[in-house]
Amino acid sequence: MAKTPGKKPVQKIKKAIAKKPVKKAAKKSIVKKASPKKEITEKERTIRAANLIANSEKKGNPKSTTKRPKKNATKAQITGLLESIIEGMKEKKAKNITVLNLNEIENKVCDYFVICDADSKTHVNSIADSVEDTVIKLANEKPYHAEGHQNGEWILLDYINIVVHVFLKEMRDYYNIEALWGDAEFKIIED
Repeated sequence: MAKTPGKKPVQKIKKAIAKKPVKKAAKKSIVKKASPKKEITEKERTIRAANLIANSEKKGNPKSTTKRPKKNATKAQITGLLESIIEGMKEKKAKNITVLNLNEIENKVCDYFVICDADSKTHVNSIADSVEDTVIKLANEKPYHAEGHQNGEWILLDYINIVVHVFLKEMRDYYNIEALWGDAEFKIIED
């Protein structure tokens, strides 16, 4: 009769597991005393909320906000930033460069959108990189937020006052931002 290979190691493992002590989880019993619920008035609720905010600010925790930061920039600074963005796009042969002026819109996200498209994902990434490099050189600014570099279909560069959208051609046609912000003033940049 032939021995079954691997039987001894399995038995050794079972013995090793059996020798290890098993830790039992400690059970905690928490008994809460029932207390009569008291109705809270709107005034008390407001006072409690104000106290919580004041205490968190004393501890160094600023109030959380979902608003975008406002950048106090002059018209000349915004114009210089806009020109350097367009220059960065032209440097890498971006297509269909369009500037949307959102200044006259009531609930605007920023002052300008600059939109362009490219033929491939590599082209999209190179345009976005060129815009970042050119803006650093000419306007000495870095984007507040950038996303989409991994995907390469739609890269967004947020300079607070100006938001740059670099699209793959199919994605630009699909999302059609120009129609979404149809109230904005359009300016198509010619080469």
